[in-house]
Amino acid sequence: MPRVCFTLQVRPDRLAEYRERHAAVWPEMLRALRDAGWRDYQLFLRDDGLLVGTVVTEDLVAGQAAVDAAGVSARWEAEMAPFFETGDGRGKSSLDLVFDLDAQLRAAGEHTTTNGETP
Repeated sequence: MPRVCFTLQVRPDRLAEYRERHAAVWPEMLRALRDAGWRDYQLFLRDDGLLVGTVVTEDLVAGQAAVDAAGVSARWEAEMAPFFETGDGRGKSSLDLVFDLDAQLRAAGEHTTTNGETP
C-alpha cells in the first residue's frame, strides 16, 4: 500500500494549541479517517511550524473524498483552518519518495526490515 508524505505550515503563534488539539482528536474524526482507508497516519511538527504528515492509503484522492463526505470533517477543518499559514489545511505540498530502504534491500535480494525491527 502506498505511503504519502506531505507538508503544511502551522502558524508559529499557534503551535502549542495545535499540539494540544492533536493530542485529543475528536473520536468521530478518528473514525472518519479510519473508515476512509487512512492507515498509519502520523503528523510531525517542527518548532518553526513545519508540519510533515505521512499516511498509508490505497488511493489518496478517494480517501480524501471519503473523509470530506463525513460531516465531522467540515467541522474539524473549520476549527483547524486558523492554525495554517495558508488559511486552511488544504494547501498540502506532496513530497516525492527518493529513497526506500526496504525496496532497495528487496532489489538486492536482502532481508527487509519490519517496523524498524531486524529480521
